This record gives sequence, structure tokens and C-alpha cells, in this order.
Amino acid sequence: MARIILLRHAHSIANESGILAGQLPGISLSKKGAQQAVELVARIGKVSFDSIRMSPMQRCQETLAPWLESSNSNGLKKFILDEKLIEMNYGNWSGKTLASLRRKAQWKVVQDFPSQMTFPDGESLLEMQGRALSGFYRLNAVKGKGPRLLVSHGDVIKSIVAHCLGMHLDQFQRLVIEPASLTIIDTDSGTSRLVRFNDARGFLSSENSTNQSALGGSTGNPDK
Repeated sequence: MARIILLRHAHSIANESGILAGQLPGISLSKKGAQQAVELVARIGKVSFDSIRMSPMQRCQETLAPWLESSNSNGLKKFILDEKLIEMNYGNWSGKTLASLRRKAQWKVVQDFPSQMTFPDGESLLEMQGRALSGFYRLNAVKGKGPRLLVSHGDVIKSIVAHCLGMHLDQFQRLVIEPASLTIIDTDSGTSRLVRFNDARGFLSSENSTNQSALGGSTGNPDK
């Protein structure tokens, strides 16, 4: 069994401005996001990860930096920047305000039939899900009994969770992944179990960050 902890980057300046940032460079954390990143030092705690894979976007690296630089990381500095986990390529929608995009006819496709959506000069949501799952299962295959950490973006994490729950991509907009939230998935012989979802305040206790059996009930979240 492998436990994978999925962390969405903290609140960014694009979130603050209501802009669809996509893969645009230079999108840093907002003041709120910087505080969330500091809080993640305690929320992640002294969990010892077998592997960390991260989107190469600046906001993801800034999110984990305080924890990596803290004593809680036990000197762990290594992580892998994985292009498979990069934010969706929204093409020429990138940099536009969400308010303006909601007026486009294609917005309804994004919301109701995302599996049919290819962003102009960008990628399709199906392509994004495919590469995201490739990164997820690559992390899943890492040898070791400890948890693994995946740091990425809202739509990327939603697409992974939807797949693990057996949901069609057209249903993934029913999921919400907030900035700086933690989601935990256990995998075992091709079967996935959602242990924690979109937890934007809770802590990873030592017992909740290691593999547990589903027998006798579900894993609790006493720290939330």
C-alpha cells in the first residue's frame, strides 16, 4: 500500500486578482498565500516522505519552501520538478479574468462537459488528466513504506481524485480543491481509497501520514 499526499499550492496573486494564470511565469504567492505556506510547516510537521514530486511553477515551489527550510523537514532538500504535474495549459485564456471568461460560450463546456474541452492554443482537459495520472502513478511506484508528497494545482489534483474515485472527467467540477489544502489517497494493488479531502486547516499527524488498514472504520481527522 502507498499513501500519497496531494498538496495544492497556497493562495497566489492570480487567485487574489481573479485571473486564470495557467502556465504563465512569475505568478507568486499572495500575502495570504505566504502566510499559508508558513502555516504548512506545522501542518505537514515532521512527516518523512519517501519522495516529493512538484509542479515546476513558482507558486508551488514557494508553497513548500518554508517547510523544506525548517527543522521539520529533517534536512530533506531533494524534490523532483515534474512537468507532468504542471498547471493546465489554458492557451490564450491564460491571463484573462475569470469574469470575462464566464461570458464565453465555451465556459459552459468547461463546466458541464470538460472532457470535450480543448483550450484555444492550449491543451485539452483529457490530455491534462492523462499526464497528471502519469505523474501520480510514477510517485505511487516509488519504493518504500513512507508517504509520498505531490505538490500541484487545483484542476490537476481534481482530475487525479476524480479518476481514483471512479468518476468520469465530466464530473470533476463537482470537486473543490482549495489553496494550501491537503488530500490523501491510499493505493493498493490498483485500488484507491480517499482518506482525506480538501483539508485546508488540518495537520498531518504521524499516524495519519502512514498507511492504515480500512478495516474497522475510516481514518479520522482529529486535528482539523
